Amino acid sequence: MDINALVDLQLVATHGSFGRASRESGRAKATLSRRVADLEQELGVRLVERGTQRLTLTTAGQLLLQRSEGPLREIEEAMTQASEGSTAPRGRLRIAAPLVFSQLALGRLSALFRAQYPQVELEVVAEDRMVDLVQEHFDLCIRINPDEDSNLVGRCFARDSLVLVAAPTLPMPRTRAGQTQTVPAVVMPNYRDGDVWSLRQGKLLIAPQPVLRLSSLMMVKDAVCAGAGVALLPWSVAGTLVQSGQLKRWGEMGNEVELWVLHTSRRLQSPKVRAFVEFLCAQYPDGRFIT
Repeated sequence: MDINALVDLQLVATHGSFGRASRESGRAKATLSRRVADLEQELGVRLVERGTQRLTLTTAGQLLLQRSEGPLREIEEAMTQASEGSTAPRGRLRIAAPLVFSQLALGRLSALFRAQYPQVELEVVAEDRMVDLVQEHFDLCIRINPDEDSNLVGRCFARDSLVLVAAPTLPMPRTRAGQTQTVPAVVMPNYRDGDVWSLRQGKLLIAPQPVLRLSSLMMVKDAVCAGAGVALLPWSVAGTLVQSGQLKRWGEMGNEVELWVLHTSRRLQSPKVRAFVEFLCAQYPDGRFIT
């Protein structure tokens, strides 16, 4: 298969017609049309529907472009690096990351990375959703406790833990083993009525009595500091407040959570991707996420 034919198909699909693709690229309209026709003949399927005003991709054409777009970009990057005779990190690096991690750390880390690699243009999208790296053109993503995915590879760069905290003015209950203590609590929307918080250390069982339901960890943190009740917060959010005495730590709950930096397994690990992975891991040498 001629890779240039795939490039031409992508060009035509982007511009919606052979004429516009020809004007934008400076390539002959007849050449573009012949390349796409040859590709259709080779595959034995129609890839585009040719209308009078605008062409559209068939289902087969859409599938072919979706599966080939990532590899084509990788080849383009590799050819650019080879022609320039350089493996220095450069170009745009798009990263998807959870909102809280972005708010706590990525502003500072982005500036440090940019200072170290000035030829890389960093773009960070902070959203609490599962992005598709290939379809949405991301080079990397940061995920918390990611599910195993054969299409993604990467490294765990830090760990965090959930701690139960409260303002120092709220007395910590003392109870016997197996007894449950009801305490006013600030909870997130994923809290289910009737849940009991069991701390790893000691025998303390907390039955939260929700007084506030807040959708942001930053709001939960502020409400707890103001004395509204207890809350479960990541140590990365609450740690400095505990160390400064603004919050009191009652204990830890559950297992540690892992923060991973991931990229597609079929992606040639470009210098910019490799540089950011190494940089991020170096920021947490003891493996703890502390801001």
